[in-house]
Amino acid sequence: MYQFSSKLKTFSFILMVVGALGIGYGFLTTPKTTEDVEKILKEQEAHHGGGHHEAHATAEHGSTAHAEESHANADASATTISHEVKDTLTSKLHASEAHTSVDSTTVAHDSSVVAIAPVVSNDDSNHNEVVVTKAKEIAVDHAAEHKEHVEHVKHQLQNKPWSALYVACIFFMLIAVGALAFYAIQWAAQAGWSPIVFRVMEGVSSYLLPGSIIFFVLLLMAAFHVNNNHIFVWMDEEVVKNDHLIQGKSGFLNVPFFLIRAAIFLIGWNLYRFISRKNSIKLDETKDLSFFKKNYKAAATFLVFFIVSESIMSWDWIMSVDPHWYSTLFGWYVFASFFVSGITVITLITLYLKSKGLLPQVNKSHIHDLAKFMFGISIFWTYLWFSQFMLMWYSDIPEEITYFITRIENYNLPFFGMVAMNFLFPLLILMNADFKRLTWVIVMAGIVILAGHYLDFYNMIMPATVGDQWFIGVSEISSVLFFLGLFIFVVFTSLTKTSLVSEGNPYIEESKHFHY
Repeated sequence: MYQFSSKLKTFSFILMVVGALGIGYGFLTTPKTTEDVEKILKEQEAHHGGGHHEAHATAEHGSTAHAEESHANADASATTISHEVKDTLTSKLHASEAHTSVDSTTVAHDSSVVAIAPVVSNDDSNHNEVVVTKAKEIAVDHAAEHKEHVEHVKHQLQNKPWSALYVACIFFMLIAVGALAFYAIQWAAQAGWSPIVFRVMEGVSSYLLPGSIIFFVLLLMAAFHVNNNHIFVWMDEEVVKNDHLIQGKSGFLNVPFFLIRAAIFLIGWNLYRFISRKNSIKLDETKDLSFFKKNYKAAATFLVFFIVSESIMSWDWIMSVDPHWYSTLFGWYVFASFFVSGITVITLITLYLKSKGLLPQVNKSHIHDLAKFMFGISIFWTYLWFSQFMLMWYSDIPEEITYFITRIENYNLPFFGMVAMNFLFPLLILMNADFKRLTWVIVMAGIVILAGHYLDFYNMIMPATVGDQWFIGVSEISSVLFFLGLFIFVVFTSLTKTSLVSEGNPYIEESKHFHY
């Protein structure tokens, strides 16, 4: 039986406390008013020498300058018009004196003269009014544009702590889902090499229940816009009113149906995990093979449900943050990301337990196979990433390519950095068969893979929710720390509940003596 060490337990609590404090700090420091946003934009302009905020940050001054310039032009035009009217009036007076031989007093009151002068004056003053009106329109347009930009940035910055929390929450929850899917595959395939690490897989998947509860609460908060939560723009009725594309998807993207689907998926996954775990323990206690058959059937049924639910989940929880964009292989892409993350965590925990003198029957061949899955799914993820990117980039369809342009322009380092971490690094390190048997190499590769796939989820969600206002700050780090601490506590607590070796499994002896 595994005993949860006090040091590791204390460490998990410290991570949760520090993370919770940092999450709270992130929400408290978000801008509440447009004045706060103005200050932030000015600071960004000062730090970055203007950058991409310069045009918006100085729009107010620009609109004032345009207004002053236009008014000056209007005044000049008015002066010119005034002189023209005066000259016209004078010529009319002289003409009137020459032809009618009347005095200046009579001329001043001559109806023909008075009638002519206002006509000229009115024509030119209309021109003057047009110039002034256009000057005012320019000033109003720039002021309105600046106000709209400031309001947009305020929503982005208010979304930032929510998005950081959401990315960390879904990432760790899907690690548990990935481990559960890998576990179900082993049962359905009746694999002979893996039963020795079944308890580790069950331990990692145990995080699914608390992770699902927290995640569903976050979805509810997004649906009801709690504390300016606008992660899903299609949930905003004002936006939908003016967006025909989102209106066309409203039959699927609506809050009640969205939450119902989420509840069905989360309940279905947790139900399978509960049934499989229960049958696995009963199999150990009774050695009754009927429980083995039940788990086989449950795994096969779950995998059918999982294939469908995982695809729809990826559309709902990740792709819909960009409701104007879609990809037909996005479900596979998301699956590859969290599947390899789940396998990586199973491998790292197995190595940790083995380093503590536990799981002595786990040999280098088991570790080699786990590392081989880490390598293989990393290559599979790269194939899907490149297929999605290359086809859209080559076709250059505006509705599709804007997704990648946004990320390349505003998220260049994390976008291409995660490709290096998730493809180049595993390729160079884990391709060698001997390296797959070295603990320190696998641990190093595993840490890089997990960090890379966190960045993958970060790149999928952040550009749509915070735009170019991103940076890895307190909210992001604290959210990861909190869920990492919770994950460690839940998983290692689960490992203490029963024996680390599933002795009742009919393939356990084959697994103990497995050699590659």
